Amino acid sequence: MKFSLIAALLVVLAIAHGSEAGSLVKRDVQADVDKITKVIKEMSASITTATQDMVDKVKAMEMTNTAQTYVEDSKAKIQPLVEKFHSEATKLQEQVKPYITNIEEQMKPLTDNFNAQVKPLTDNFQAQVKPLTDMMEKFFQQVLDQTKALMPPQ
Repeated sequence: MKFSLIAALLVVLAIAHGSEAGSLVKRDVQADVDKITKVIKEMSASITTATQDMVDKVKAMEMTNTAQTYVEDSKAKIQPLVEKFHSEATKLQEQVKPYITNIEEQMKPLTDNFNAQVKPLTDNFQAQVKPLTDMMEKFFQQVLDQTKALMPPQ
């Protein structure tokens, strides 16, 4: 706003100066009017651009402030829910903990008994399979050696 007032004042001064100079020395009035018109147009374009830039910056600041306010409001609304959920989860964990401990204590003898029964079976199975795996390993080694013997030297 101030800039446009200053620009208008400069235009008036330029016209006044031009009219005084015209009375002292004969000049080409049309050329002076064209120059003044050109200066006014340039000033108008400059003012328009500066104003648009300022409006864009204000809009951007408003959008940023609006977004930041929205985020802060949302956080303020959600934070109590998160804290309540956390406290309820902690309470639930404390309530369930004795049950889990009880289940673990009841399951331990069963798993120990299962392991005691299965271990001799797995050891027995491994003992019976070991000769077979050893025999297969020797067989594959013989096949490999015979295959190497058939191949031409490199």
